[in-house]
Amino acid sequence: MNSQKINLRFVALAGIILIAAFSRIVPHMPNFSPLGAIGLFGAAHFNKKWQAILIPICATFLSDLFINNVIYPQYYPTFTWLSTGFYWQYAAYILITLVAFFIFKKVSTATVVIGALASSTIFFLVSNFGCWPGNYYPQNFGGLMQCYTAGVPFIQGTIVGDLFYSAVMFGGFALAQKRFMVLQPVFA
Repeated sequence: MNSQKINLRFVALAGIILIAAFSRIVPHMPNFSPLGAIGLFGAAHFNKKWQAILIPICATFLSDLFINNVIYPQYYPTFTWLSTGFYWQYAAYILITLVAFFIFKKVSTATVVIGALASSTIFFLVSNFGCWPGNYYPQNFGGLMQCYTAGVPFIQGTIVGDLFYSAVMFGGFALAQKRFMVLQPVFA
């Protein structure tokens, strides 16, 4: 029974993350995304840290493949495995998950809100830093600040997305755990 409980819990967690990652195909405001929230969710619920990092990254990669090659193929001349600058985005998602390991010693409304706000901040800082080395901004401190300033209008969508998806994923899973005992964590 314990093995079945672990497998069903794992499948449910991975399924929630995959569904959330593919929800990006629904029309939304700029930067309204589940990707920070899936890192938080994985860090809070997977027993193994490597699963908390790898499963959200794999779900992100699969949704990127679909979006780049099915939804927006007109922007890519050939099949696209990875978008330009993907490493900055993926680095931000991994960093979000790593920080979440420290935030989620216990899951509560407060830690979910703190995690969502930390996620938005990390994504803003890392992704805009990744834009800075391009041809648009001077390669000095002033240019870096120009790049961060240009990113400010997009932070609203990131914050709203992280708060919304965190609330839905954490809240929905908490309700499911109360209804289905098989989703409760197993402590070895």
